[in-house]
Amino acid sequence: MNKSLKAIVPLAVLGAQVLLPAAASASPSNSGATTTYRAHMTPVPLNGQKSASGTLTLKLHGNQATIHEQVSGVAKTFMNAPFPHVQHIHGGAMGTCPTASADANHDGVINTPEAQPNYGPIQTTLSVKGDTSPAAGTNVKIAPSGSSFTYDRTITLDAATLKSIRSGIAVIVVHGLDPATAPKAATTEKSPLVPSLPLAATAPAICGSLKAAQVSHMPKGGAATGSGSTQSTHDAGLLAAGGGLLAAAGGAWYLRRRRTAA
Repeated sequence: MNKSLKAIVPLAVLGAQVLLPAAASASPSNSGATTTYRAHMTPVPLNGQKSASGTLTLKLHGNQATIHEQVSGVAKTFMNAPFPHVQHIHGGAMGTCPTASADANHDGVINTPEAQPNYGPIQTTLSVKGDTSPAAGTNVKIAPSGSSFTYDRTITLDAATLKSIRSGIAVIVVHGLDPATAPKAATTEKSPLVPSLPLAATAPAICGSLKAAQVSHMPKGGAATGSGSTQSTHDAGLLAAGGGLLAAAGGAWYLRRRRTAA
């Protein structure tokens, strides 16, 4: 190998080596990762809330959950006041919403105990303030209310709720049926959870399984908008490879010039 080529080859290797440490250091620790989960809530069968729906996004960072929810078409009023809709993260069961077959006593309404084999007991109460434990599950004073509402809150989740979410068996349930559209039994029977209230007050209205969100498209703005450990490592790797290729290309150009000059 002539002296010019011997000098060029180390330059090509150096071009890659200088940038490789940047690729290794660009990957942050997974301990700080945030995972997004989403639920699309639809009417519980038989319960007469056919126009009701909701969506919920939960961003989980450690044990901190930042929640954004929009609900519409649920019961509007109860005893001349906005209808309180207790809502929860249920878990520890099948992770599904009930079907019509869940109506075990055949009264035409699916109540919460009948639905629990599907979605499990209350694990976290999605209250507007204060307590978020199962103990607050039927506290109508801290429940969102009205026929439509937006819910935004950051809360701390316990181990049981975290396990259900990460295992894919957490379910979001919004309770409270509109007496005008609910089956007759919803207004004539008592709630199995709060006997002083009618069944309509606590029966599940809409329900949706909470699942990890899937990325379905590239982010807008091209590569400049990318972020996260995968993006950073990938870009740094491309730079490293590009640096090596540039160095090699420069060396080849220099060698050709020397040969031409000779």
